[in-house]
Amino acid sequence: MTRVLNAERRAPVSGETRSIVVFLHGYGANGADLLGLADPLGEHLPDTLFVAPDAPEACAGAPAGFQWFPIPWIDNSSEEEAARGMESAVSDLNAFLDALMVDEDVLPEQVVLFGFSQGTMMALHVAPRREDAIAGIVAFSGRLLSPETLADDVIVRPPVLLVHGDADDVVPPQSLPAAAEALQEAGWQDVYAHVMKGTGHGIAPDGLSVALAFMRDKLGL
Repeated sequence: MTRVLNAERRAPVSGETRSIVVFLHGYGANGADLLGLADPLGEHLPDTLFVAPDAPEACAGAPAGFQWFPIPWIDNSSEEEAARGMESAVSDLNAFLDALMVDEDVLPEQVVLFGFSQGTMMALHVAPRREDAIAGIVAFSGRLLSPETLADDVIVRPPVLLVHGDADDVVPPQSLPAAAEALQEAGWQDVYAHVMKGTGHGIAPDGLSVALAFMRDKLGL
């Protein structure tokens, strides 16, 4: 049984929804943590609805925040608990996306998943295994989980933008080239990358500008 994800949203500047950006936050954060990005992005994506769900589980490592799944080396959970948590979160997120597209009357090619850290892990795992390809994945400061299963599991190959700070001390910067290599080996044609110089585990202005250009291009704006 899937869990309903609570979500905050920012209405399109134009008042008309022609596309949706779904923000997927990192471990210990919440939807509001990324929704503030709608302010600088919205003026350039005026017909875009921004939606930011909270992950489904309270976070043991950050009691005021949420997690998509446990992380054993942070919260002392087991690998089995982490795997079960991710499996449940994948079902929850898929159900959320399905309902969102029906409610807002948009097609998958009008939707972008914008992940940060653990949210990026979710985006890179969920989108390729969905029946229909979304417009694109913006993947900040995360990792591609289970790269060894991707080629066998992949159903669709939406465009991917990988962005990472070269001073990230939370998720290693080498996660970017590792993800790019795995995606290309699994048959991706549209994989883009940007390294934020001098940036730690965060989103720098240059990375956000690259993400905006990517989203405008893939949404046909």
